[in-house]
Amino acid sequence: MAETLADRLAGATAVRAARQAIDDASDVWIVGGAARDALEERPIFDLDLATARPPESLARSIAAATPAAVFQLSEEFASWRVAARDGRWQIDVSALRGESIEADLALRDFTVNAIAMPLVGGEPLDPHAGVADLDAHVLRAVGERCFADDPLRLMRAARIGAAFGLAPDAATRALARSHAGRAAEPAGERQLAELRGILTGPDPLRGLELLADLAIEAVVLPELEALRGVEQNPYHHLDVHGHTLAVLEQAIELERPQRLAELFPDSAGELTALLAEPLADELTRASALRFAALFHDLGKPATRSLTDEGRVTFIGHDRVGAEIIAAICRRLRTSRRLRSHLEGLTMNHLRVGFLVHARPLERRQVYEFLRATDPAPVDLTLLTVADRLATQGPKTKPEALEAHLGLARELLPDALAWQAGGGPGSPLSGDELSEELELEPGPQLGRLLEELSAAAYAGEITSREDAIALARRIAGP
Repeated sequence: MAETLADRLAGATAVRAARQAIDDASDVWIVGGAARDALEERPIFDLDLATARPPESLARSIAAATPAAVFQLSEEFASWRVAARDGRWQIDVSALRGESIEADLALRDFTVNAIAMPLVGGEPLDPHAGVADLDAHVLRAVGERCFADDPLRLMRAARIGAAFGLAPDAATRALARSHAGRAAEPAGERQLAELRGILTGPDPLRGLELLADLAIEAVVLPELEALRGVEQNPYHHLDVHGHTLAVLEQAIELERPQRLAELFPDSAGELTALLAEPLADELTRASALRFAALFHDLGKPATRSLTDEGRVTFIGHDRVGAEIIAAICRRLRTSRRLRSHLEGLTMNHLRVGFLVHARPLERRQVYEFLRATDPAPVDLTLLTVADRLATQGPKTKPEALEAHLGLARELLPDALAWQAGGGPGSPLSGDELSEELELEPGPQLGRLLEELSAAAYAGEITSREDAIALARRIAGP
């Protein structure tokens, strides 16, 4: 094991950079997840170093030799970060917690993260049998104070457990559940980072399952917990919570180029490229779609009602859901862009379903859809597809699903073009229209410009003269 670990660590760019920059690394240890990742044959982008020396001097030495950016991460914990300018790796240098590396490892979270390797090479330290736990697929807390010392470790347990296929042992599960009430204590952005790690990891559904099993879901995402047991109409085969997870599963499937090619053969390449685009908060459009899938029905518990005939309805759950998402995003301290994106997708996630019954669509209707779902009509359309694919109740008919997919195929080329460059806009600027019709700036001018944009998109006007004539007819004498 020692030889294998040493060889795999030696191949990491970050390890090579640290070794080349530090003349005397006899008291510097590779700690944290790097050894775990190396044992699992995963790429190592992030490297944690622990040292008895002042970490700032080591960090600056690495940065000067690389070169790379260097900055302080935490004054309280005496830690510094060195980040490669090309973004390929980063190294965190921290002071030992305790008087020795053994004492430091005893204060870490889980045994699989409590393995240390001398930076210069040699025998690894594994005093808590982390390698054996990794082999046995067990997640075990290092000590009784694991979660008391840092409540963020509760969410981290779900993230690491899902990422590496580890199941908490009975003692760790009991310990986590006894501290679950503190899971929301860490700063919102730290909670967001762990939730992002869960949802963008290799097994998001397992991560969410662990959040629930460790009694954390009800604390950090009570809005999601509230979906459990909320029964739906016969078009659904799952309660709202189960349906939400099924939509997430379908959204993840839509990230696969093969799946996109199967469903949308004419748009698959463009969709793959768009989903890979960065959006906000270290999320791509694809990973933001995972968040949208998880959050899109949060308004259902508050809006569930029965008609006189006993039919279940959720009227207004799109609007209420958007309000709930805004509150969650404020709590997690997301960027304004991510909050607006998720609110918009939830607010509009019923639109495509309503349009199915209006086919064939006129160009005006396409314009209205694109305008209403701007700036993300493609993301919205894919969310509705994931939602529809996850709806498989006894009253759901195959032809209804095919109708939805057919409309999505029709809308996506226009949505992709719109999202790439926006709509055609009005053939006249506001100033030009104001001068031609002798109108003062105001609501009437805005309505005219919007009408001209819609007419231009629908092909009803093709020139400046057409636009002026239409504007005169609408404005009247």
